Amino acid sequence: MNLIFLGPPGAGKGTQARMLAESRGYVQFSTGDMLRAAVAAGTEIGKKAKDVMERGELVSDDIVIGLISDRIDEPDCGNGFILDGFPRTVAQAEALDELLREKKKTLDAVIEIRADDEGLVERITGRFACAKCGEGYHDTFRRPKKDGVCDKCGSTDFVRREDDNEETVRNRLKAYHAQTAPLVSYYGATGRLKSVDGMQDIATVSKQIEEALAEL
Repeated sequence: MNLIFLGPPGAGKGTQARMLAESRGYVQFSTGDMLRAAVAAGTEIGKKAKDVMERGELVSDDIVIGLISDRIDEPDCGNGFILDGFPRTVAQAEALDELLREKKKTLDAVIEIRADDEGLVERITGRFACAKCGEGYHDTFRRPKKDGVCDKCGSTDFVRREDDNEETVRNRLKAYHAQTAPLVSYYGATGRLKSVDGMQDIATVSKQIEEALAEL
């Protein structure tokens, strides 16, 4: 089964995609990881991407689609794959559809994880992590059992991502609504869109996704 996970930043796409990939034996695609791997490996696509990145420019859709094309051909994708964070625009979605047609593969479903903007601002700006082991916490939803001490490793050093501030988060959400939200209509028109409530807890969202996939 081949899937796309769609939703605003902080909605839980990466978490849910990883859980589903692990439980079903799918491959989760992260275009950022794929770019770095291609550059490190010195592949033809990787060389093109390196040149672009060294100039400080954004990697083109053609390069990203090329990466996905190469990755889909690898044997471990035979059982299915999940695209998380791509496509981001309708143009990318159209290019992906064309690629899959050429490879005689299907896109089985697009899982939209819906989430409320204000809830996401609270969710993202409250995140922090242990600087030593990376264990994640939240000001409201998941504090360490003992304040100032990591539950996992006992470290007292914590960090927050610089871009997890309110202004940046709201800008990211604005960009999502402008560029990526139209994909909801694009995929909805094809009957492949399945929507779940991303404001629920992780286990509940996971259950909703499994139920949506069971309908296919």
